[in-house]
Amino acid sequence: MVGYLGVSDIQRLVNQIGPATFIERLAGEIEADYARWDDFEKSARLASHSPVGVIELMPTSDGRLYSFKYVNGHPRNTAVGLLTVTAFGVLADVETGYPLLLSELTVTTALRTAAMSALVARHLARPDSRVMALIGCGAQAEFQVIGFHRLQGIRELRLFDVDPLAIVKLERNLRSLPELADLKVTRAASTAEACQGADIVTTVTADKRNAVILTPPMVAPGMHLNAVGGDCPGKTELHADILRLPGVRVVVEYEPQSRLEGEIQQMEPGFPVVEFTDVVRGLSPGRTGRDDITIFDSVGFALEDYSALRFLLRLQSERSGERREIDLVPEIEDPKDLFGGTLGAGKSRLRLAS
Repeated sequence: MVGYLGVSDIQRLVNQIGPATFIERLAGEIEADYARWDDFEKSARLASHSPVGVIELMPTSDGRLYSFKYVNGHPRNTAVGLLTVTAFGVLADVETGYPLLLSELTVTTALRTAAMSALVARHLARPDSRVMALIGCGAQAEFQVIGFHRLQGIRELRLFDVDPLAIVKLERNLRSLPELADLKVTRAASTAEACQGADIVTTVTADKRNAVILTPPMVAPGMHLNAVGGDCPGKTELHADILRLPGVRVVVEYEPQSRLEGEIQQMEPGFPVVEFTDVVRGLSPGRTGRDDITIFDSVGFALEDYSALRFLLRLQSERSGERREIDLVPEIEDPKDLFGGTLGAGKSRLRLAS
């Protein structure tokens, strides 16, 4: 039997721990895995693009455990009542090849994206950053706010979205969280107004196009830009000239993938970037001075999903009384008799989990 975590299980786990604590603990898992970067097999994700979206597979392994995530991105889905992003994943034992856990990753991806964003900001943003502009108030927004409030100490949030109802939704959800009681939330009339005076700017928009959400006049010395929404070929959020501003330092997860999918797809092949692992391992500084403009060119990388799946497996194991399993792999007495043990006369010999 294989461990299983559905949406209801994730809801229960996260509510038991608390979303902020979950994000903080997951950020620690991710940071520890980036510190052992050389242990992992690395490749750009396998993507199948269509005019309306993308379906991707994201695999990795450290030689002991193997993971993959199936994930889609379809920005038009919300018009017909569907989620833009859905995902599930598998964590497996390399020695036997057996899957250990099958889990939903739709909610978990939002949690791990927020964990990664806030983790990187803790390394790149000025330590006294307290004001964040949030451009895009859709499905990822609450997770980002919780993560930055917990890990970075954000206390003032400035919102802008082209959809006023998205802002209303976000404000309602933030008010329901007691841990955010000290967070000052204001609406801005434009992206430029939201960015004015902000220490951190998070962009998390969903259009599959080369959008221009931020332009150079909106960016001030010392800012940290958390560019989350541009995550596939032909989908960006930052004007290319922002990347050319004096004092800019661009940090990516895995450079070969980011060259294809990130904001840096707009730049020449030799455009300099730093991989986050080098910052974690002290091989490259995240920020060299208060006036540096740091950019996290976030696209999501398989290592982060590996960290999330391993974290979920441990949480499930700690709560053995709540563990759910599914019969994804046959359990038969004679492993050489698959037919007889499942479809034939010997099917009664199936070993049933207690």
